Amino acid sequence: MSRSVRIYLGLAVLIALSVLFLLGVVHTAAGASALSPRKVAEGHRLAQAWCQTCHAIEPDMSGFFDLAPSFQAVADRHGTTALSLKVFWRTSHHDMPNLVIAPDQADVLSEYILSLKRN
Repeated sequence: MSRSVRIYLGLAVLIALSVLFLLGVVHTAAGASALSPRKVAEGHRLAQAWCQTCHAIEPDMSGFFDLAPSFQAVADRHGTTALSLKVFWRTSHHDMPNLVIAPDQADVLSEYILSLKRN
């Protein structure tokens, strides 16, 4: 194999690896990183304790929760990411009680909501 062919093959491999790495970084930055089962379970527990009186917190749940969006609907919104949920937890909202949510509690609630994402 000539030297120039080896150089081109090396460059092709380097470019392919770079593309795969960048796709992984973009995928993670979009909020699609691997979810922690422990955090999802803890977030579900907090949602049951704090949120289910107004929100449907289980997947595909319907019924009495017409005034507040379901967690499934929130998860399936195009702009729902870990960052958008983090901002949401820190913002006062007209129709919601002003809950004081610690950062670790906000993280696990966000993990639970993101675990419901279908698309």
